[in-house]
Amino acid sequence: MIIINFNTVSSKKLYIQIYDQILSEIQAGSFKVGDKLPSERELCAQFGVSRAPIRQALSALEMNGVIYSRQGEGVYVKNTQITAGQSEASILLQSISPEDIVEARMSIEPIIIKFAAMRATEEDIQQLKKTIEKMEQETKQGIYVPETDEELHSGIAKASHNDLFITFMSAISSTMKQQEMWKFLRDRTVTRPDYRDTNFKEHKLLIEAIEKHDEKEAVEKMTMHMQNLYDRYWKD
Repeated sequence: MIIINFNTVSSKKLYIQIYDQILSEIQAGSFKVGDKLPSERELCAQFGVSRAPIRQALSALEMNGVIYSRQGEGVYVKNTQITAGQSEASILLQSISPEDIVEARMSIEPIIIKFAAMRATEEDIQQLKKTIEKMEQETKQGIYVPETDEELHSGIAKASHNDLFITFMSAISSTMKQQEMWKFLRDRTVTRPDYRDTNFKEHKLLIEAIEKHDEKEAVEKMTMHMQNLYDRYWKD
């Protein structure tokens, strides 16, 4: 196995530094086309970071056509240069990373659903039930529709009857739509059959808690849902 002495990094945008170092080593010839990169675990140890920035860096490299992954086998070098037509800046220079999105959602959505459980009107609940029924049908059809997921979380925010919470969720939704790496990671996780089914079940529990006006249960279920979201993106 090829041993490279990567430098440890320290910055909020760790994944950009990690991306630059790995790309530099590939372009310098340390890794040839077809070579296998160190595992995520090994890269975490070498860079001195958690899995989240490693996975973001590898995702950016894959989106730029530099590497490719084989399920259960690892990551391999595909090209030694950025694939023509790929926009490196659009992936790396966005100020908000996927980890920023998950962190924000983990912090604020349990608070939002607490007020939704307290304040949801019958009209709010009926609209949420209509959306969860739509998600159930899509899940049974074997598909995941991001817009339905967004509609549900937006509906929960609306049920809080707090205009600032609604604005927060709108901003988060807008960011998720614009962040290419977020969509890349999402499409490799929640679209999988096992995650798709679990995702629906977790959302259904959220709506049931709101319908019962059970604030404690609603917060617990949303906290669990957000933690599972984090785990799906960064730990698998």
